[in-house]
Amino acid sequence: MAHFVLEYSDNIDSSTLALQRLFERLHASAQESRIFPYKGVRSRAYACHDYRIADGNPQHMFVHLTVLLGAGRTMEEKEAVAKRFFEILEDHFHACFGMRGVAMSFEMKELDPVLKYNKNNIQDHLNEKAR
Repeated sequence: MAHFVLEYSDNIDSSTLALQRLFERLHASAQESRIFPYKGVRSRAYACHDYRIADGNPQHMFVHLTVLLGAGRTMEEKEAVAKRFFEILEDHFHACFGMRGVAMSFEMKELDPVLKYNKNNIQDHLNEKAR
């Protein structure tokens, strides 16, 4: 399991957001790491409509990526993928830093496995390249 949850200020235009391109890169990196079952990799994004950044300048933007993980990976594995995921996020929004105020943040959280239920048949529907 690796779930990517992106929160962002709603003043970022869709061509800059390019969410499907960002998610494609994050998913590819998760798959390349070989520490996540690919069928459990998911992404979602939420625009924040009510926010204030620093001095309230309406041109400031923010993006915050949370990666939720199931238990079972070493700290070294988590550190390596966290660095790679943040590099992808930085690269994706790199041009924004030259044009406006940007607050970018990232966190990785390992979920407590005490109670967890899931059902998934995605592997039966993945294209051959992804298997």
